Amino acid sequence: MSAGPLPPAYLLSALAHLQETPPGNRPHVTLTYAQSLDAKIAGQHGKQLILSGKESMIMTHWMRTLHDGIMIGVGTAVNDDPQLNTRHLPPRFDHIHHPLPRPIILDPTLRLSPTCKLLNNYRANTGRQPWVLCSPPEQGDDRAHWQQRHQKLSQAGASIIELEQPSQRHFPSFHPCSHNPHPFFSHILPVSAVLQKLSSLGIKSLMVEGGARIINSFLQASLSTPLIDALIVTVAPTLIGTDGVSYSSAIPTHIPTLQHLDTQVVGPDAVIILKPSK
Repeated sequence: MSAGPLPPAYLLSALAHLQETPPGNRPHVTLTYAQSLDAKIAGQHGKQLILSGKESMIMTHWMRTLHDGIMIGVGTAVNDDPQLNTRHLPPRFDHIHHPLPRPIILDPTLRLSPTCKLLNNYRANTGRQPWVLCSPPEQGDDRAHWQQRHQKLSQAGASIIELEQPSQRHFPSFHPCSHNPHPFFSHILPVSAVLQKLSSLGIKSLMVEGGARIINSFLQASLSTPLIDALIVTVAPTLIGTDGVSYSSAIPTHIPTLQHLDTQVVGPDAVIILKPSK
C-alpha cells in the first residue's frame, strides 16, 4: 500500500538515473530554474520574481524529495531568504515527513545572515542543517572579518565547509555578485572542487536551483567535463521586460549539447526536460 501521494510519473522517469551510481567523483547534478517567456529569472539587483504557478511549484518540491542536496548561491539566499523544503507537498498517509534535501549555500565570503530562514528552521527542528561552502581569505583585515562571520554563522547552526581558494586561472568557478560590497568579493569556488567535496561528504544527487551566476558557472564548467545530468526549466507564460535579469548574457558560445526529453504542461507553466546528448 502506498504511503501517500507520489512524485509525478514524468519526473520519476526523467530522474530515474538518480538511482544509479553517481559518475566519477561527483554527485548526479540536476540544474533547474524558472524563467519568463523572455528568459528572465530575477528582478533587477537580484530582486525575487515569483514566476512558477502553484502546480509547478509543487512539482519543484517533489523534485527536491528525490535529491540528497539542494544548492543555491549566496545572492539568492540573501535576496530571497528561501526555505528549500517540501512544505507545499500533500501530507503522507503514514504521517512521516517527506524527505528533505540538505540545503547547500555557495558563499565564498560568508555573507549569509545568521537569522535567515534556513538557520531558523534548523534551530526549530523543522529543517536540516545548512552547509555553507566558503573560501577563507589571506591573513589581514579580510581574514579577521571572515573569522567573525564564521563564528556567528557557526553559532547560529550552520556547518561551515572550507574550500581552498584557487588561483584566478582555475575558472570556471562560482563567484559572488559583482555588486558585492565586501572587499574580498574576488574569492571563487570552482564547480568541480565543490562537487568533489560534496561527493566526499556523501551527497550522491544534487539539485541546483540557481541563481544566474550558478547557472552560468555550471554551464561553463560543463564545457570541458560533463557535469549536468538533467536540465529542467519551468517557463511561465509572462513577459518581464527590462525589469528582469536574464541568466543568458554570460552563457558560453559553445554550450553543452542537450537533447529534449519531455515537455509537460503543469498548470499555466511549461516544464521542459533536457538531458546531455549521448
